[in-house]
Amino acid sequence: MNKTAIILALLLIALFSAKAQTKGTKKHDVKVGLVLSGGGAKGLAHIGVLKVIDSLGVKIDYVAGTSMGAIIGALYASGYSGNQLDSIFNEVDFDNIISDDLPRSSKAFYERNNSERYAITLPFDKFKIKFPSALSRGQNTYSLLSKLTLHVSDINDFSKLPIPFFCIGTNIETGEAVMLDQGNLTQSVMASGAFPSLFQPVIINNQVLIDGGVVNNYPIDELKAKGMDIIIGVDVQDGLSTREELISAPDVLLQINNFRTISDMKKKVPKTDIYIKPDIAGFTVVSFSEGEKIIKRGITAAQAKAYALKDLAKYDSNKPKFKVKLHTQDSIRINSVALSGNEKYTRAYILGKLRLKLNEKITFKDFYKGVNNLIATNNFDAFQYQFSKSMYNDGYDLSATVKETHITTFLKLGLHYDNLYKSAALVNVTKKRLFFDNDMASLDLVFGDNVRYKFEYLIDKGFYWSIGFRSRFNQFHKNVNAQLFFDDNQIATTGLNKIDIDFQDQTNQFYLQTLIKKDFAFSIGAEHKRLEIKSETVTTNNNEFVFENTDYFSVFGTLKLDTFDNKYFPKHGVYFNGDLHMYLLASNFNGDFDDFSIAKADMGYAFSVSDKLAFNLKTSGGFKIGDKSTQSLDFALGGYGNNFVNNFMPFLGYDFVSLTGNSFVKATLSANYQLFKNQYITFEGNWANVDDDIFDTGEWLTLPDYRGYALGYAIDTFIGPIQAKYSYSPEAKQGVWFFNLGFWF
Repeated sequence: MNKTAIILALLLIALFSAKAQTKGTKKHDVKVGLVLSGGGAKGLAHIGVLKVIDSLGVKIDYVAGTSMGAIIGALYASGYSGNQLDSIFNEVDFDNIISDDLPRSSKAFYERNNSERYAITLPFDKFKIKFPSALSRGQNTYSLLSKLTLHVSDINDFSKLPIPFFCIGTNIETGEAVMLDQGNLTQSVMASGAFPSLFQPVIINNQVLIDGGVVNNYPIDELKAKGMDIIIGVDVQDGLSTREELISAPDVLLQINNFRTISDMKKKVPKTDIYIKPDIAGFTVVSFSEGEKIIKRGITAAQAKAYALKDLAKYDSNKPKFKVKLHTQDSIRINSVALSGNEKYTRAYILGKLRLKLNEKITFKDFYKGVNNLIATNNFDAFQYQFSKSMYNDGYDLSATVKETHITTFLKLGLHYDNLYKSAALVNVTKKRLFFDNDMASLDLVFGDNVRYKFEYLIDKGFYWSIGFRSRFNQFHKNVNAQLFFDDNQIATTGLNKIDIDFQDQTNQFYLQTLIKKDFAFSIGAEHKRLEIKSETVTTNNNEFVFENTDYFSVFGTLKLDTFDNKYFPKHGVYFNGDLHMYLLASNFNGDFDDFSIAKADMGYAFSVSDKLAFNLKTSGGFKIGDKSTQSLDFALGGYGNNFVNNFMPFLGYDFVSLTGNSFVKATLSANYQLFKNQYITFEGNWANVDDDIFDTGEWLTLPDYRGYALGYAIDTFIGPIQAKYSYSPEAKQGVWFFNLGFWF
């Protein structure tokens, strides 16, 4: 063979070898896996990494994640880009998501009272306090993820997602890691992210699962087993803290947990081909308010590895990138509902709360309102569901599993201070399903400067007639306007403008209530009131003078509409409360009694002009019909607060029970400016006419005789609002300070 032939043969061999090498480097031969660790809010750094990966054209063949890494990973595997995830998470209210805070509108009237009365609620069973398994049921998180993954809801094998995916959970009974790669995607991700004590465990295939980070926070070995050649790993775990940083019990417990995960990472980091470690120092697992900064840390860390990521981009794939358009579907047609897990509550009850009508379109907003209505009953620990496309017609089939609450007794606690009732500690015992599946019994005991109680029993039938009984005892000690008990001649004779009273009121009511609409209730009933008022200012034979020691019997009707989004700091909604009492009988102490009626109403309208500034317009009025001699039940204005008894009304600028009469009109304008989160600067003005028979004399139409203005600062806390107000009246020419701590009860 001559030299020319040899050279030609060598060239041919080199050419075929180069082609073979080129063929061997195509994407389908080099598979790229992405593993995302858990880390709570620090996991938002994954979004920054994904934005860089997308910008460099890197195609991912498999995604694995744990905890927050599972949430981000599942959405990415469902077809969302890094930029889309950035947009989504910028709009999420994490406080609302994590705390399971339900809109006030989703709660029934008595459930609203519970949420606006008690600071702490604890399950109570067999005379033992049962602490809840977690702070949150995770229902808001579940609903958000379900909506975001609707387009892949009929995919039960996660390897069939636009990018194959799996996540890791922990079997809390065995301590073993569980790979979640099929079934309900939302439910699986919720299980992987069920951070202990924050979110309650999730049951899948009869396994009780919690956060996968407990046993495997970085599932690289499982990802390699899927046939991945190159692994990109994003690690947002904490390092070990120094002695200076270990300053609390939670810090120590977190450090103990980190021993295992950090030791585990020492073995797994060398297995990672492109290891990305964002600088998340200074952030915690709940630093969601700093999400933008955390995402930027992820971008910075990924850009530092851009040289390696760019090298992967040349391995292209013939498979097109799946794209998701945000907010493409705002409604859904539900053709059928398969329901399981309900024992005490019927299918009709659950669908009624959800307000579902089959074969009709429902917006996601209305569907989630229905879910909130169901959860707000506190009869269910969880409502887990999945949509799947109907086989024979347009729309979706809904498969839902409810977990009924088996604990029916609760211990509830509250704290309060104000200028009238002074300090108070509230202890409540609530029993659901006492005699029937839909009844509730509640007993409040208030200890402090003025011991009080309130008992209520309700058989709740919603839009049918509910049956209720309530009993309340209220007392306080206060220096009040003498006109509440004396006429002008008596005041002139005694020379008293103020008298010091001991006030006690016990009221028992039997009533029927029906809902006209969810936020609109009508009640009728009968009432017994025991009223006792004494004073040491006025004495007879060196004994305290008794103004009242009377039993009153009446019938009443009330009409109430309430769509306020917040009782204490409303930003939108309307409010109306009308009450008519017809007093028919009285005991012998009130020997001159003749029947009379008292009608009163108050209404309000709240609206916002910006995210920070809201206004509330309120007006109220009342009058007496018939006998006018019973003055102790007349209207008395003054002070600041809520939930006053009888016909006491708040009026800023004057102390409690300062302005009295058998009729009144009042208008209020208040402005709340949110200075910081849950912190408000408040400005209020109120104007009133109050006297006897102002609707007969026409005085109710004249310019106001009394004015009051107040400037305050308020913090909305879990125990209720903490408020300080300075009020001033131009007529009285004096200022009055009001302080309030906690919910009013």
